[in-house]
Amino acid sequence: MTATTQETGLKRSLGFWDLVLYGIILIQPTAPMPSFGVIYQEARGHVVTAILLALVAMLFTSISYGRMARAYPQGGSAFLYVGKEIHPSLGYLTGWCLVMDYVLNPLICTIWCSKAAGNFLPGVPYWALAIFFAIFFTLLNLNGVETSARINAGMAAALGLVIVLVLVAAVRWLMHLSHPGTAFFLTPFYDPSTFSTHGLLRGTSIAVLTYIGFDGISTLTDEAKDPARSVPRAIVLTCLVTGILASVEVYVAQLVWPRGLAFPDLDTAYVHVSGRMGGPILFLIVNSSLLLANIGSGMASQLGAARLLYAMGKDGALPKRFFGAVDPKSRIPRNNVLLIGAICLVGALIFSYELGTELLNYGALLAFMGVNVASMLRLWRHGGGRKWFPMLLSLGGFATCLCLWANLGWLALIVGSCWATVGILLWLVRRQYTVLPEGA
Repeated sequence: MTATTQETGLKRSLGFWDLVLYGIILIQPTAPMPSFGVIYQEARGHVVTAILLALVAMLFTSISYGRMARAYPQGGSAFLYVGKEIHPSLGYLTGWCLVMDYVLNPLICTIWCSKAAGNFLPGVPYWALAIFFAIFFTLLNLNGVETSARINAGMAAALGLVIVLVLVAAVRWLMHLSHPGTAFFLTPFYDPSTFSTHGLLRGTSIAVLTYIGFDGISTLTDEAKDPARSVPRAIVLTCLVTGILASVEVYVAQLVWPRGLAFPDLDTAYVHVSGRMGGPILFLIVNSSLLLANIGSGMASQLGAARLLYAMGKDGALPKRFFGAVDPKSRIPRNNVLLIGAICLVGALIFSYELGTELLNYGALLAFMGVNVASMLRLWRHGGGRKWFPMLLSLGGFATCLCLWANLGWLALIVGSCWATVGILLWLVRRQYTVLPEGA
């Protein structure tokens, strides 16, 4: 083997704007639309404020992610950063909580797709649609059907066009109002008649879902030009762009939908807002676009979860015979795809969309807290008190994420903590299994 062959690695071809575009595609430009109704209900109408408060927490955290990506340019994620800087056991626990996120992502997509399809087929019961989409995602993945990067980019562009149509319709709707006062345009930020600090924090803890995915940029450090500069900046800018765009989307929706008027369906509330501002045609466009986007996301996230379980099976963290098996024909971790499909099927019938999003945020916020602590420890080890300001930023990220995590619903905290406990028990069993033979 030649030296040239040994040194072959991934091509560093991604510039700064390529990374930002990748992050926006990963998050999706319509990210706040599916969860709009749930945030609206919990924040008592203060969706814009909740999105902006979540942005503050994510900006602090994105700075920490950027710093850790610079320290570990070979690619990585929260469990690597926590494991390297704090302790391997905490890194494992962080990774275990992220496994829950991988499993929950296709679950909430199954729920939302079923609700959106119900807008077109009101006579079909929800349970029938939930069963259909759970089986549909599973069959496609078993047959090796994957969405390509080009399709994902095309979908993101189409969703961008949908946002333009929504904003144009909102402006036209607002122009027909008869002399709205200043208070009307400020109400989405603060409404004294409904404001509640606890409600706002509850809504903000759910609004974090809008930004989930920005950390994926850190996995591209091996393919980025000048990753020490471009990756941290791209992570921060992606969060900022997502927050501004999301705030505009929910702001016009709150202006259009009258206070006190109930949504026909809470989970697809934004679709009904679109119908109010743009009529049946815009209702059809938004519902169809978000349905297709969630179908693509559900397929991809189910396969991603199956591959993660496969990697853990090969590593011995999970039983290898089941989780580490690959179908010889399709070359797909068939057992894992079927398991995730079964979880989505059962979960879609017993979980609400709100509980699913809160559980996903449970794992994400724990991971974010871990990254912020890892960033603080690294700064202390390599600079001590001289780097007090960057450490303060990481502390801000930890504190804001902790506050949002503590304001998740009690059921989500209980279920999430049970999942974390199972992970701890598995780690203890695995540790004893690997240590005992040495002392025998």
